[in-house]
Amino acid sequence: MGRYGVDEAVIPYNLNGESNWWHDINDSPLWQDRIFHILTALYGLVAVIALVQLVRIQFRVPEFGWTTQKVFHFLNFLVNGVFIFRRNVQDLHPEIVRHILLDMPSLVFFTTYALLVLFWAEIYYQARAESTDGLRPIFFTINVAVYSIQIAMWLVLWWKYIPVLVIISKMFFAGVSLFAALGFLLYGGRLFLMLQRFPVESKGRQNKLQEVGYVTVICSSCFLVRCIMMCFDAFDKAADLNVLNHPVLNFIYYLLVEILPSILVLFILRKLPPRRGITQYHPIH
Repeated sequence: MGRYGVDEAVIPYNLNGESNWWHDINDSPLWQDRIFHILTALYGLVAVIALVQLVRIQFRVPEFGWTTQKVFHFLNFLVNGVFIFRRNVQDLHPEIVRHILLDMPSLVFFTTYALLVLFWAEIYYQARAESTDGLRPIFFTINVAVYSIQIAMWLVLWWKYIPVLVIISKMFFAGVSLFAALGFLLYGGRLFLMLQRFPVESKGRQNKLQEVGYVTVICSSCFLVRCIMMCFDAFDKAADLNVLNHPVLNFIYYLLVEILPSILVLFILRKLPPRRGITQYHPIH
């Protein structure tokens, strides 16, 4: 899925012959630059927040190596930090290289938040005294399958441009986003219901309930909206997410679907882990 841009919609003049403000802003190089720089600053803010939290966790529990939480924050830093190179990528040739570099951050975004689902699944099964040995192999298998399918489609498009395959690729991204939304609903919902059954006087119960509830709603909504927008993107040129010449919709979409959800999730999950070992801390191998 392409990121950070939406193709220009054809917006007619009004009945008095005056131009539409939306159309005027989209056609204005000045506003295109302003909105791009605002988005760059906001993505940079998310990247800095993720990096600071990663450093804080590392100083708190350095003995655990690359835990799920550390990888989650590192990928958040990476996927948001690459936005600064967006305009350089837009001008690259051949076109397949541009497609790959524009779509790759969306794959990494999926992996980033799939890690959070994995983290919750581990907590859920450990709390039920059930084995978590199969969770990480499943996580890696799903990610390998998603990346392999998308790479195969990129290779075919590199060999020969097939318009139908472009649509299939976008629908595949929509399906991946829907899968992520369902993952948050499944394990976020399970963890939330399990926490509700804990005694009211349990330490930290209310805070954990709010944390899991808020993050579940935010992330499932975020990926569901991405799924819907990718379906429009596949069949409606006015909703094309691959270019920068529609800055207004570009700003609204990515603010609501990536920037705000990322900031909110990082804020909600800002609490540092305990200094001593807990069972869900396993290095990522």
